[in-house]
Amino acid sequence: MNDAAFASLGEQPLPSLAPGLREMAVRGIERRGAVLTWAGSPFTAVRSTPPIDRTGWECDETSLHLERFVSMGKTTAEGVPHISVQGQRLLLGQGLALAFALREPVYALTPRVPVRCIVAANETNGTFRFHQIRAGESWHVPDLDSYQSERVLVVNIEPPGAAALS
Repeated sequence: MNDAAFASLGEQPLPSLAPGLREMAVRGIERRGAVLTWAGSPFTAVRSTPPIDRTGWECDETSLHLERFVSMGKTTAEGVPHISVQGQRLLLGQGLALAFALREPVYALTPRVPVRCIVAANETNGTFRFHQIRAGESWHVPDLDSYQSERVLVVNIEPPGAAALS
């Protein structure tokens, strides 16, 4: 987690998931060919050739705007949405709780693979996304503190016996 996320979250306990995010966690995730997606998603990666950038495809496909699921103080300044620092903290907490809730669905995947969840919040939105961990591929910049206008945290779920894909 970057310093901004740590400063926001501190050592507060995980919140209860908002109802819509709880539904997403219960819905779970599934494998579609070489990629993972939300179970029941209308998108498909099963085609004659797999996506070239599987990690990018997964992140695009699994991306959720947390503010759509979480009731918080979002205001508009000059027509631009604005989320307070307190609202960003709430979104980060919900994203972290969702990552923990996905542990069971990730452990149930066959074959077992490690999965990375990425949560980010800023003044205009909060996002959650996940992807399989693949050797040599990453969706985010390794130095999370380089995200100067966002609070970012990364959670790796690594089931026993899982190995990063090549």
